[in-house]
Amino acid sequence: MNIIVNDQTVTLPAPVNKPMTVQQLLKHIQRTQPGTALAINQTIIPRSAWDTHLINDGDNILLFQAIAGG
Repeated sequence: MNIIVNDQTVTLPAPVNKPMTVQQLLKHIQRTQPGTALAINQTIIPRSAWDTHLINDGDNILLFQAIAGG
């Protein structure tokens, strides 16, 4: 399965039993630090959905660090 993460193509192992979730993807690419936010195909995915939202072939994922400001 091929996806795009921050404008770089990433090849993921083909799912054996079930597709990969957002949480599994972040662990796989070692991006689990606090403050991470992400959008898939220009849609923000809330952290509460990361354990259930599935990654699909061809998804365009933008990862960024959320920062507070005023």
